[in-house]
Amino acid sequence: MDIEGFWVGKAMKMDFEAVKEAPVEEIVELYKSAGWWRETPEAREVIPAMIQGSFRFMVARTPEGRIVGMARAISDGFSDAYIQDVVVLPSHRGRGVGRELIRRLTQHCVDRKIAWIGLVAEPGTREFYEELGYGPLAGYQPMLYGKR
Repeated sequence: MDIEGFWVGKAMKMDFEAVKEAPVEEIVELYKSAGWWRETPEAREVIPAMIQGSFRFMVARTPEGRIVGMARAISDGFSDAYIQDVVVLPSHRGRGVGRELIRRLTQHCVDRKIAWIGLVAEPGTREFYEELGYGPLAGYQPMLYGKR
């Protein structure tokens, strides 16, 4: 695990850490805050495996240890990587936490010579990602299995 303190906007110290495990309830809280959580009997059970199976799973913690942001990359580690599940609690948004999570994940992939790093951006976030070096993938359409 690498942990590095970082001052983000409005003089808030934040620790950024690559993890292989995290408290399930804190991760659920993040998913809920983004509106991405759907409670099912097995939903919470898959979180540890999801974290463990990620190429890189990053969290942002307050000095007190509370997880207030996360993002992850999935990849084979050589050719392509996808950044997903980027979320910061509403109380900590607009302070550079998400930006720093994306910056660190992207750099981790670049350092490993992964040439294709992509993501699917939520509506209204294009400018945020463009400022971090991402741009539209012209001529391609994101697709999701089971959606017609």
